[in-house]
Amino acid sequence: MSNLLNSFAFAFKGVVQTIRDERSVKLQLLAAIGVAVFGAVVGLSAVEWALVALCCGSVLGAELLNTAIEHVVDLASPEWKELAGRAKDAAAGGVLVVSLAAAIVGLVVFIPKLVG
Repeated sequence: MSNLLNSFAFAFKGVVQTIRDERSVKLQLLAAIGVAVFGAVVGLSAVEWALVALCCGSVLGAELLNTAIEHVVDLASPEWKELAGRAKDAAAGGVLVVSLAAAIVGLVVFIPKLVG
């Protein structure tokens, strides 16, 4: 049981450190908080909350994975190499794809609340 608790503690530490150190994660977290406040104001249904929570969690999770990949690439290749740059660009592209999908879900969920 102690190993399980340690795993959660290390994971929580990683989230907190990444939020503290990475501007993009701070921005994504701020956006998620804004979406949650807006969702409360417009009165989302349970299904809409589930979609919004899944999207926010996916974007933040993608940002955390992107940060981890960037750190590992920097550790493995401190000097610039094309392949290292391509790995970092692909990880950032993953965040972009998830963010665009989340934005589409946001539009589908929130536009009817604003016009209806």
